Amino acid sequence: MYFLRPASWEEALAAKAAHPTAVPIAGGTDVMVEINFDHRRPAYLMDLNRIDELGEWEVGADTVRLGASVPYSQIMERLRAELPGLALASHTVASPQIRNRGGVGGNLGTASPAGDAHPALLASGAEVEVASVRGSRRIAIDDFYTGVKRNALATDELIRAVHIPRADGPQQYAKVGTRNAMVIAVCAFGLALHPATRTVRTGIGSAAPTPVRATVAEEFLNAALEDGGFWESRQTITPSIARQFAELASAGCNPIDDVRGTARYRRHAVGVMARRTLLWTWQSYREERGTPCG
Repeated sequence: MYFLRPASWEEALAAKAAHPTAVPIAGGTDVMVEINFDHRRPAYLMDLNRIDELGEWEVGADTVRLGASVPYSQIMERLRAELPGLALASHTVASPQIRNRGGVGGNLGTASPAGDAHPALLASGAEVEVASVRGSRRIAIDDFYTGVKRNALATDELIRAVHIPRADGPQQYAKVGTRNAMVIAVCAFGLALHPATRTVRTGIGSAAPTPVRATVAEEFLNAALEDGGFWESRQTITPSIARQFAELASAGCNPIDDVRGTARYRRHAVGVMARRTLLWTWQSYREERGTPCG
């Protein structure tokens, strides 16, 4: 195994072009586990830790540009207001030591359906900035996951950053596991209200071959909220709307049986999380301007 250690982004892109099979490593929280258990033995490892810009972020008027290596602990501490859904997801990532090392870029590169960041990124409507010696491009998060642990990266591309819309409404994240952290999700669910566009987006993790959105559930809920005038009135969502949204979200996943849970349980859990996160976010939306609750 050869070890590459570029000192700049340009050097990293040149090294990736010369060695397309090189596996990038920054936090190493996924890659090193696979290597230690001999599940993977890449010919080249590329250490990106000398590239400072990957650990930086920039808060703009409408979006946050999050470097691929910004650790989860920094997202939790510094970006909770701008990226509340991702901050909540970051809290459930493994241990404090791993949250100090791991970043969203690693989740995206591995593209495991159980990655904790994926539901929040899907619910937010993020874009992934990737680059090669040929140039850079952005990939909509909906188009990024292409199969089981596969993504839309070309062999000579590296993930540089993630562009995430700043929250304009409440966001939530829920995860089912044997405990809150230090565990791979049995399933997870993210939900974000987008009052500016009067839409709701979702993200489901560990309940399909790839991270997915509950698009049919979203379409139903968006229509129900609009037709019922809920965005203006901020009235309580009716139990029937919440129940149907949960049922459609449950039907929108495609889980399997494995050592962590059965497909039947995952479907049920996704429905429960969908209903709860909807009610939590809507309650927060109602309270933003002092709407009387009742």
